[in-house]
Amino acid sequence: MWTLALRGGARVAVAAAQWCDAFGVVTRGRVQLELRGGELGPVLGRDAGFWLRGTGVRALRNPDRRTARVRIVTPRARTVTWQSTHPYPNHRTLEDDMNRINNSGVVAGPASGRISHTQRLRRPVGTGFVATLAATVATTLAAALAQAVGVDFEVPDGGESIPLSGFAVVTGFFSVVGVVLAVALLHWSARPASRFVWTAVPLTAISLAPPLFSGADTATTIALLGLHLVPATVMIPTLARSLRTRTD
Repeated sequence: MWTLALRGGARVAVAAAQWCDAFGVVTRGRVQLELRGGELGPVLGRDAGFWLRGTGVRALRNPDRRTARVRIVTPRARTVTWQSTHPYPNHRTLEDDMNRINNSGVVAGPASGRISHTQRLRRPVGTGFVATLAATVATTLAAALAQAVGVDFEVPDGGESIPLSGFAVVTGFFSVVGVVLAVALLHWSARPASRFVWTAVPLTAISLAPPLFSGADTATTIALLGLHLVPATVMIPTLARSLRTRTD
């Protein structure tokens, strides 16, 4: 058993002679698996375990700034500390027997079990579905309350009023778009939670522009601005928290 220390941004190649039959457990920080062909695999948080033999993993990366540590368990017990000294050093290529691996799939998950890629995406999708329903209901109720106090939702002034069903459809559609964005970031980004927030917040700000230029009266404009913020308040924190849970 030995310990691998990865400084922020570092990459360490998996050499077959050192990692044969090895099982790794992340004890600090986060580690991203690099698959055969250079594809980036899942990001593993603390206490996540993974097998190396026969998985097609060719390197380990540290996507964060702080040092990450991985405890490597091998058939022959030994304790070695390997410190990466440069964020992107040159590394030896894999041994010939690792290059002959045909299976590029990765089995990764908590040390107590294995979580497939499909299972990894299942929770954000389920959470996003529930959040979409909640955002749609909350927005529709808020619109109904605004109508009850006298907001006519006529856009432009003197035109047709926006029906409550219109608020529900638009909210549901853009909430689903948010879920798709979250799932895509979970698959492709090393920091999906922060990337999602950085993307969703500016998009929400941009969505506030149409009500300001719609030509509606002041009450309707203010109500529309508030109704844009209601689903954002529900969706963004919920999906960000789900993404953070999946990667940590």
